[in-house]
Formats: sequence, C-alpha cells, structure tokens
Amino acid sequence: MAVHMRLTRVGSKKNPIYRVVVADSRSPRDGKFLEILGRYNPQTDPSTIELDEDKVKEWLGKGAQPSAAVSRLLKVKNIG
Repeated sequence: MAVHMRLTRVGSKKNPIYRVVVADSRSPRDGKFLEILGRYNPQTDPSTIELDEDKVKEWLGKGAQPSAAVSRLLKVKNIG
C-alpha cells in the first residue's frame, strides 16, 4: 500500500479550504484518509498554513510521499 500526503478539499463552493491528510494512493481526493496533518487556506493574505510538525515528520519517517502541493507547503514551513 503506497501512502501519500496530499490535500483534500473541505471548503464550500468558490471558497477552497484544504486539509493536509495522509491517505492510501488509491483512494479518491476527498475520500477515505488515515490521518489529518493540518490545514491550508489559500484565500487569506498571506496564506494560512497550519501543520502538526511532529505528525508530518513521523509520516515522512514511515515513508509517506508528499504530493507536489504538499511539498511546497512543507518547504514554506521548513519541515522535512
């Protein structure tokens, strides 16, 4: 089972807010996930990025692969 760190959309129509989650790579974007690691709101200025650093490092240590968007968020927060 390949595990990925990715974004899932939780905001309403025309108001995107995303959760950073760990999920099986075969599950759909807004489907089942293993754990919530944080949230990301691109509509605030500057963008709001809240991540649980300990959980992120734990999952990276277990071999979870971040998506391109999550990689950029981790780079902004200097994690990993």
